[in-house]
Amino acid sequence: MDTQKPNPVVLASGRNRDDAPRSGVIHVNVRHARRFTVVGNHLAQHAEMSLVAIGLALHIQSLPAGARIGIKDLAARFPESEHRIARALRELEVYGYLERTLVRLPGGQVITRTVSYNRPGRLESDENPGPAPAPAPAADPPPATVPAPDTPAPPAPAPAAPVAAPPVAPQATHTPQAAPAPPSATAQPLPQPENPDNPWRRDAAVSVLTDLRCEDPRLLLGRQDIERLAPAVEAWLERGARPDGITAVLTANLSPRPRNPAGLLAYRLTVQLPPALAATPRPEAHVPPDPFQNCTDETSGLAFRALEPGLCGECLADAADAAVA
Repeated sequence: MDTQKPNPVVLASGRNRDDAPRSGVIHVNVRHARRFTVVGNHLAQHAEMSLVAIGLALHIQSLPAGARIGIKDLAARFPESEHRIARALRELEVYGYLERTLVRLPGGQVITRTVSYNRPGRLESDENPGPAPAPAPAADPPPATVPAPDTPAPPAPAPAAPVAAPPVAPQATHTPQAAPAPPSATAQPLPQPENPDNPWRRDAAVSVLTDLRCEDPRLLLGRQDIERLAPAVEAWLERGARPDGITAVLTANLSPRPRNPAGLLAYRLTVQLPPALAATPRPEAHVPPDPFQNCTDETSGLAFRALEPGLCGECLADAADAAVA
């Protein structure tokens, strides 16, 4: 009878570690020495962007400078459709990871210049301030001079008369002052409508704020921001502003990458609130006609409309002809 030999069990690296979690992912990390890209967790674990946008941002950051990342180029590289890739690029623009601007070349050709940011809102100098300057080496002390033996020391020179130093003007101490803080919408409360119980105006205000992302994808607002800013838009509508006019004011002259779109809109809705229009008298909807009158000429007896009794039109014409004759 043959002796059965047990087969050795090969365990994957990292599975039987004492510090391994009981459930969930277990990381087996190997340090990269070449061909790698550093990505922050603010992108890899973004709470609002889609998975397609996060993966596309990672791919763009791994490309060398000058690589083509147009919609058709990316659609030819990945199985996603052009529509999904275009939507992912717009997401990256909204959250500041990508910036696309139209640039006109000297020859007249218009191209799209794309800039990728691996950490929106921060500069490279903020993260890598550079090595500190090395301290200057200390100078070697001069060698001590030892007089030769049997040599008389030279007489010491007479001390020179002290020369008064010229007076030094006191330097004015300049204390650096902090730069003035930018205007904030929190300094003033948001405007409120005088008559808030108007469902039509409320729906119009919510529609204005919701449709801002159609005018500019950077003005994508959440539900809480829309509910907070809707009364301010109602105050504008109550003062006679039209929805398209409010949209034009809120989307004019935006910065390339607004950090707080909701705060910017709140500031504009507060500071640029238009004045209330003066009440203008309106003409009456119906003007009653003149009352009926009977012609004072007994031979005519016609009825006509006039403020006061008198001759009818035909009798007035006959009287005028008789006066001329």
